[in-house]
Amino acid sequence: MPHQAVPQTAHAGPAGQGGPAPYTYVSPIPVRKATLGDALASEWTKIRSVRSTVWTLGTMVLLMLLIGLGIALIASATTAGDQPADSALALGFFGLLPASICVMTLGVLTISSEFGTGMIRTTLTACPSRSRVLTAKALIFFLLVFVLVTVVAAVVSGFQVAMVSGASPSAGEWLRATVGAGLYLALLGLLAMGVGAIVRHSAGAITVMIGVLLMPLVAALFMFSEAMQSVQKALTTYAIPSQMIGLYSDTAPFGDSGPAGWEPVLIMAGLAAVALGAAYALLNNRDV
Repeated sequence: MPHQAVPQTAHAGPAGQGGPAPYTYVSPIPVRKATLGDALASEWTKIRSVRSTVWTLGTMVLLMLLIGLGIALIASATTAGDQPADSALALGFFGLLPASICVMTLGVLTISSEFGTGMIRTTLTACPSRSRVLTAKALIFFLLVFVLVTVVAAVVSGFQVAMVSGASPSAGEWLRATVGAGLYLALLGLLAMGVGAIVRHSAGAITVMIGVLLMPLVAALFMFSEAMQSVQKALTTYAIPSQMIGLYSDTAPFGDSGPAGWEPVLIMAGLAAVALGAAYALLNNRDV
């Protein structure tokens, strides 16, 4: 049925003369305020429909599977049953480290690509609340990466334990190697998203995140001076790869101090909170 205009009552003109009756269009579609659920649905549609998601997460899964199972195969062939019970799950680190680069890349692209193409203007026109947009992006990205990494890590860990003779990890070690790994990478991706929102340039933000991942260990290699020993130790202990190793151990992997167990997850949660906090502040106070 064609839409019809609804006539309104005529009003008097400025000189007391009767003016023409104004007409108002009434849409048959109910109008309501946008909610966080609408923003979540929009961001889910975006992230699952772009090729960058398929390529980055597909590569991540492939790396975790191939490297994790390959290292387990080598370990099972060389240790001949002497592998410690708690070290079989630690083999998952070798696949987790390269997978982190894929997660960081997608975290940056999730927001910086919209700034690069100018589509962020369309997004903010549809949803003027900038905080709601960033919250929706962060939630969708976090849940997607957490679920995918946890599932793949569980599959890889199962094969690693089965392939390495004598391995019998505890329930806590299983939980950290699966749920812990998923949480850590998802939080690392949120850190990358925060950097992407701050820098607003895909290549620049990805370069920053790769520097955050690798530069502490590279810099520590060149600190030969005795005066720099404390700095070298801190960089080695708290670098992201070192935190990933600590995720698979109950004790600090480098000496008496350093993150181990669930501590790396808490550290990464703090870093992600700082980056996203800065992103919220800048997004609300800068032009797009």
